Order: sequence, then C-alpha cells, then structure tokens
Amino acid sequence: MTSTTDIVAKLWGLCNVLRDDGVTYNEYVTELTYLLFLKMLEETGRENRLPDNYRWGLLAKREGMEQLDYYKAMLLDLGKAKDGLVRSIFTDAQTRLRKPTNLKALTSNIDQLDWFSAREEGLGNLYEGLLEKNASDKKSGAGQYFTPRPLIDAIVRLMQPRPGETVQDPAAGTAGFLVAADRYIKDHTDDLYKLPEGQAFFQRHNAFVGAELVPDTHRLCMMNLLLHGIEGGVENIDTLSPDGEALPKADLILTNPPFGTKKGGGRPTRSDFSVTADTSNKQLAFVEHIVRALKSGGRAAVVVPDNVLFEDNTGRRLRTWLMDLCNLHTILRLPTGIFYAQGVKTNVLFFQRGKTDKGNTSAVWVYDMRANMPAFGKTSPLTVADFADFETAYGSDPNGKAERKDQGEEGRWRSFKREAITARNDNLDIAWLRDTETEAEEALTEPEDIAAAIIGHLQAALREIEALSEEIEPDSVEEAAAVAEAAE
Repeated sequence: MTSTTDIVAKLWGLCNVLRDDGVTYNEYVTELTYLLFLKMLEETGRENRLPDNYRWGLLAKREGMEQLDYYKAMLLDLGKAKDGLVRSIFTDAQTRLRKPTNLKALTSNIDQLDWFSAREEGLGNLYEGLLEKNASDKKSGAGQYFTPRPLIDAIVRLMQPRPGETVQDPAAGTAGFLVAADRYIKDHTDDLYKLPEGQAFFQRHNAFVGAELVPDTHRLCMMNLLLHGIEGGVENIDTLSPDGEALPKADLILTNPPFGTKKGGGRPTRSDFSVTADTSNKQLAFVEHIVRALKSGGRAAVVVPDNVLFEDNTGRRLRTWLMDLCNLHTILRLPTGIFYAQGVKTNVLFFQRGKTDKGNTSAVWVYDMRANMPAFGKTSPLTVADFADFETAYGSDPNGKAERKDQGEEGRWRSFKREAITARNDNLDIAWLRDTETEAEEALTEPEDIAAAIIGHLQAALREIEALSEEIEPDSVEEAAAVAEAAE
C-alpha cells in the first residue's frame, strides 16, 4: 500500500466522525475539502492566499466551542476573500458539524497524517484518491460526477492534448478530464520546464476552461485543479444557459455530460442553439454546445448514452447536423457496469470540427467493447489494460486518420460508410456481435453490483419513457388546442 493510498483510507475513515455529527455521505468530501484546503495551503507554503487571521495553525490549536465558532466565521469570511480561487471554494460554505469534539477530532487526525509522504507523491494524487473513494461508495451518490480514471486516461492518450491548446470540459464534475489532460502535457514537457515561460504561464492559468453547475461539485473541482497546479478556469455556471455561450472556443473538448432531462422539462436558453432548442434532453443539448464550441479543426471526445445514437426527431436532426459539420470518425461502445449511477449504456464519440458545414463525415468506425465482455463492477473493476486493443485499433492520429483495418463481422472493429448510415435514418446504434450483457450480469456476485444493475435497467427504462413522452406531448396549450381542433 502506497503512502497516498494509506492516507486516503485514513481520510475516508474520518467520515465516520462526520456521520456521527449528522453529515450525510454526499457531504463528506465537501466538509473535508474545507479543512484539507487550509491544511494543504500550510503544507505547500501558500497560506499567503488567505487573510492573516485565518490559517490552519490558528484553527487547529483552538478547543471546544471557540474552535467551532472560529471555524464557522472562517468559512463565512473566506467566501468573500479577495483571492478568486479561495473565494470560489468557500462561496456559501457552511459546516454541518455541530459538536466541537468532532471538529477537534478531524483537525487533530488531519494534523497527524504523513504529510511529508503525501507531498512527495503529490497532494493532487491524494485528493483524487479521496474523490475516487467517494465516487466508488454507492451510498455517497457521487459516482454521477466521477468518470472512471482508466476511461479518462485512455481518451486523453488518444486525443493527445498539446501545449498551447485550449482544453474545455463544459460539464467538468471534479475536473477529471482537465487534470488528466494537464498531466499528459506535463509528462511530455518535463513538467512544463521544456516550454518557454509565456507558454508555461498559459498552461497554468489559461489552457483549461469549463463549467460545473452544482456548487458543491464545483468546490471539489477547483480544489482538484489547485492541487494539480492549475489556476481556476472552471466557472460555476449552466452551460445550457446564455452563460455557456461565453466559454472560450476550444481546440479540444473532453467531457462526460450529465444524462437525463432538465428538471421541470426546461429547455436550453441559449440564443445560439437551433438543433436542440426545443428539447429538455440534456445530453443532446450538450452535444450541440460541443460542436459549436470547437474551433475549426478542433477535436472532441464525449461520453454519451445510447439514446443519443438512436433517438428519433431531435436526436436524428442532431446526428445529421453533427455528421455534416464534423468528421464523426469513431464510436466506442463502452461495456456495462461503468455508469450504473446514471442507469444507461454509454459510448464515446470522437469527432473533429470540419472547415466547411457539409459532408465532413464519410465513414464511421465502431469498436464494440460491450458484447462478449464481463459486467464491470466491484469485483471486476475497469482497468487501463481493458482499453489496449481499442487504442491499438484507433491508431496514433487523434483525428482518426491513421491506417485502420476492418475486422469483419467476427471482430470488434468495423467501418460503416456514410451512405449506409443514411440508409439507417442516421441511427448510429450499430451492433453486430451477440450481446452477452444478460449473461455477464448473471455472473455478478456483489449485492451492491446486482442492485446497481437492477436500478440501472429501471432508470434506463424511465428515461426512455420520458424521451418518448417529450416527443408526443404538446409543448403548449395552443399546440394542444390545435391538435384537438385537427382531430375534430
């Protein structure tokens, strides 16, 4: 066990202290983030970002109600700090702790951790380990904001982010994609030391942008970016609102947008949306944003549920529009058990924005990583090795231009001409291998995995019903009256 793994286990163990004080699972990491942020600034010599009267040492030495009251005042005032990053982490922050003894237990235990080893292995790695631990705990409900790291790393390796590029994630979650892209660039530039000073500054301050709607998740995102040497860049905004139009155009977009429909059936309020302006289906709207946010020649990899590939009406219009404006060169059909929290089967779309608005897709390559695969779960976690064959088939060109070989009906890797896709009414839910999902799920043994699979199927069915309902229900009273009048 590495020092980082050991510290993560101890930090997660502190959640028992929080639970005893009425803090719920989904509030665990948020509460720990406040305290870890203060401690990590002390450990990295960056406490000058804080007001002089609010430091870890001043908090840790206090006792009883004095400590709790000081902590509450600290959270309130840091939400108004001059430092933008500090302010973004502590805006509207408040502690759920009520017992002074529990706060003392947390500060004392955090102080006693092996911070020397944590610094040596990377505080960012420590924090990401904590986020992953939280996401893997079914009770926390945090999995919806956490894309599996092996999947993220595989996508980043294929898309090859480069220094000087603007990388965007319009649904950033805890910043997994942005952190992985930053790590990839640093690995290829000796931690940015090979770059000119101006370009290194750009990488730290301007290269990574995005949005995250949920305030508490945005805090985790900003903390994760900070600990990886990235100064901000992700706004606490709704990408599908007019705020999303202001996001900078990107050379590369990496994202796993939220699945499902907007609450209350609300539509996007973007003035620049034309294809998905009339739908509450968030994943369709996010795809339109991604296409519009790419620079000419820019590339994207986006995780989408199956319904984006086959949904009719708005879905079909979006796919046709996407294949006209972009070269949709690759689809990866992901195995089951990765996103049980969302309850849907998923895919990764790889595409490049064209220089014209017509005919950019000539053929789509599909890799089926779902059929004849195990159902991934607690006893069979997804690993980097699981993507090796796909990465080999994909090739070394991030835009899908490497030489590729169709493996035929018995293989996992096939090419489909644009004309053949047109004949399918632009339905991209293409499968040719026997689907063994049922047999794979029957092999699950962990109760949590079995329950998650059942919930997943129920949620997927519910979302299909919602999508169908949206297509057949009138959008207004006037429309309903027109339908009734036509029926008479």
